[in-house]
Amino acid sequence: MKILDNIDNPQDLKKLKKEDLPILAKEIREEIINTISVNGGHLAPSLGVVDLTIAMHYVFDSPSDKIIWDVGHQAYAHKILTGRKNKFKTIRTHNGLSGFPRRTESDHDAFGVGHSSTSISAALGFATARDIKNENYKVVAVIGDGSMTGGLAFEGLQNAGDLKKDMLVILNDNEMFISQKVGAVAGYLAKLLTFGMARKVEEKVMRTISRVRGFGSPFRKFIKRVKVMLFPGMLFEEMGFTYIGPVQGHDINNLAVILENIKDMEGPILLHVITKKGKGYTPAENEPTKFHGVGKFDVKTGETIKSGAVTYTKIFSDTIIKLAHNDKKIVAITAAMPDGTGLDKFAREFPDRYFDVGIAEGHAVTFAAAMAADGMKPVCAMYSTFMQRAIDNIIHDVALQNLPVTFALDRAGLVGEDGGTHHGAFDLSYLNYIPNLIIMSPADENELQHMLKTALNSNKPCAIRYPRGTGVGIKLDKSPIVLKIGKGTFVKEGRDICFLAIGNHVDTCLKAFELLEKKNIKASVINMRFLKPLDIDIIQEALLKTKKFITVEENSLIGGLGESVKAVLFGTKAEIECIGLPDKFVEHGNVKVLRKKYSLTPEGIADKALKMFENGKN
Repeated sequence: MKILDNIDNPQDLKKLKKEDLPILAKEIREEIINTISVNGGHLAPSLGVVDLTIAMHYVFDSPSDKIIWDVGHQAYAHKILTGRKNKFKTIRTHNGLSGFPRRTESDHDAFGVGHSSTSISAALGFATARDIKNENYKVVAVIGDGSMTGGLAFEGLQNAGDLKKDMLVILNDNEMFISQKVGAVAGYLAKLLTFGMARKVEEKVMRTISRVRGFGSPFRKFIKRVKVMLFPGMLFEEMGFTYIGPVQGHDINNLAVILENIKDMEGPILLHVITKKGKGYTPAENEPTKFHGVGKFDVKTGETIKSGAVTYTKIFSDTIIKLAHNDKKIVAITAAMPDGTGLDKFAREFPDRYFDVGIAEGHAVTFAAAMAADGMKPVCAMYSTFMQRAIDNIIHDVALQNLPVTFALDRAGLVGEDGGTHHGAFDLSYLNYIPNLIIMSPADENELQHMLKTALNSNKPCAIRYPRGTGVGIKLDKSPIVLKIGKGTFVKEGRDICFLAIGNHVDTCLKAFELLEKKNIKASVINMRFLKPLDIDIIQEALLKTKKFITVEENSLIGGLGESVKAVLFGTKAEIECIGLPDKFVEHGNVKVLRKKYSLTPEGIADKALKMFENGKN
């Protein structure tokens, strides 16, 4: 029998002997590897924190004590240890466990997180609420996997250091933020610093020298400088934290001792833990970036299972490289997602014109704006859901100044198994209200290359949103061309009903057209191409042919294409239905399942059209 078989909650974990903890870690890693090989997910980050997770739950008392994860994709082992072991095989599947901490899923998930850099602010919030209510529980923030590169993390550190609340921040350093060599001496010194006697001696020395007039204050500063030179935590000490570390993150027993010693220390504490991303699975250790977020893969070989189709991301990557060869003003910026956005190849081709700013979306946009102000042509590539963090920068630093920054928004629309935190469900809406901004979305991979060329030639702020995954399989033109801004095109013409679509659902409408044609219903299909400026002329031209309209978009129905078209048709006798995403945070699940649920399929669109005809007859 596996040790894991007897662990249903953190209280069961505390019954184990310490020598059993490394065996449990091995079993948890096996469970994660086998499950993610089938479901896909964030493998390498979760494997790296298994030992730390066990040590934390061995020492702290969740859910009474609050453990906050950052980024949330590190929490797989946490889920297994907190009553969700038997459901773990459902992770990231429709109606199964979320791939991130979720308050509605478990009391052990103190705070939901799908993006990053939020944990310190959240931990401070819990600690402050606890003190106001005179309650007694511990607050732990686990921040890592690049999250410390986000500005919000430092805002939280600054405020926490000022308020002096009792809380623990664990910096999970897997070489995505700070790279330090850790040896036995460093680990021993860190453990020594956490013992009560050492802390008391330090405090007594400080109190004594502070009484010496004209000498105490300078000497205190000197001692502090010596301390931070010996232990690499000057930044955190200066911000008001007691810094401890760095310590080896895969020695569970040593971690448990250190956490036990830290547990009752006063004030904000930062424990610096060194872990290896992908720990325990050789392919993930060797290629942590590849296995950061991975699809299905063969456990024995580590080979991922891929389709042969070309993705939108690859087309973007190939096109920006092609255009950059002919235009030295083109530069590329991303926020810690070079592989995901396809800019890894650009970085190799043009290392001096590529910039990864870390998880700092707002900075990325303002950085791009300033380069544009000085005559460059920056392309700011990031996921649609992450760009939400930079709305203020887009408005004030780009659009207000009318600077030619191109936003390439990958993963627009439904992304599937990562769920509500990652669906690009709002970009058309949150960009639509911003003046000076041109918004476009390609119907296929060929149109994507043309739109990138159009944006870079426009001398205007532009946003191009495109989906995750493969294109429709259309043949690519040899060279990108410049499209006429604000102009859509008829793909099919009919007099019974008109589909107005933007983005990848133009192809879905073409398939719905074929279904309706079998029922002798002739539909028009318009590829709108641009949300802003909206092609009002083509809508009015369609109105001369039919009074029945259906808009289709993979975006929230609030503020997107449907509402824009409704405004144009207001006051006419036109009948309009809008297909898109509802006013809610869409759940996680396979994209095909979700599209079927929300009528974003040929059958769903055709059924909506048929109902319009049936209602018209009544």
